[in-house]
Amino acid sequence: MKARLAVLAPAWAWLLLFVAAPAGILAAIAFAEADPGIPPFRLALSGIGFATLAEDTYYLEAFGTALRVAGITAGLCLLLGYPMAMAIARARPGRRVLLLALLMLPFWTGFLLRVGAWIGLLRDQGWINGVLLALGMTEAPLHLLYTEGAMLAGMVHAYLPFAVLPLFAALVRLDPTLVEAAEDLGARPAVAFLTVTLPVTAPAAAAAFLLVFIPAAGEFVIPELMGPPEAQLVGRVLWQEFFQNRDWPVAAALAVVLLVLLLAPIRLFQRLEARP
Repeated sequence: MKARLAVLAPAWAWLLLFVAAPAGILAAIAFAEADPGIPPFRLALSGIGFATLAEDTYYLEAFGTALRVAGITAGLCLLLGYPMAMAIARARPGRRVLLLALLMLPFWTGFLLRVGAWIGLLRDQGWINGVLLALGMTEAPLHLLYTEGAMLAGMVHAYLPFAVLPLFAALVRLDPTLVEAAEDLGARPAVAFLTVTLPVTAPAAAAAFLLVFIPAAGEFVIPELMGPPEAQLVGRVLWQEFFQNRDWPVAAALAVVLLVLLLAPIRLFQRLEARP
């Protein structure tokens, strides 16, 4: 018993110091009142931050937009991730290592550098518009940057590996004789995928969806640098309340509500990951 406590004590101390304590401080600020002093809040149990969120539809729309964009991002990552994961899983062992390395290659560069590369591609004087103009496919530069499409492209590129890896782990364990048996019985590849591969890997697909959806719901950098001005996601609104309006109780309330909304997906992801 003492040995077990000695092993668990550092982990519990770490969680208490870096998870529970910050969450408690955040909750205390969320129930505080805004104040022009330093820090810009006064401890109280007014809950005015939560009241502001409930009364102003601007914040409700921000949550709705964030969840919608996160859902679309996770869905696109799942659609693109399945064929990529299947190709890697069916490759020869030597080539499989190379393909996995290429998949993880974007993570070897800085996040802002990748976003900057997308900006260079999509801006009015960027490479894409340059190619289109050179080929005569358009007479004027297309407005590609600062659109919802550009924002989704950046988010899918950033989070795609999070969807591919769980799918690959499930597909590489899939017995290939099951698919071969379905094809021998006359099933086309698409039918074999829908009737054999998809049901067997459905838990991994759900985990991949959640693994993208959870961080994408609070994404700030990509919507701020690539998204349209009207796309007010929770991350952007939280930053504005914290740094521009200096309304820390409202910003903390936004963070607390977002955390509560994501608790169910996080718990579901944990249960899916715990399955054998």
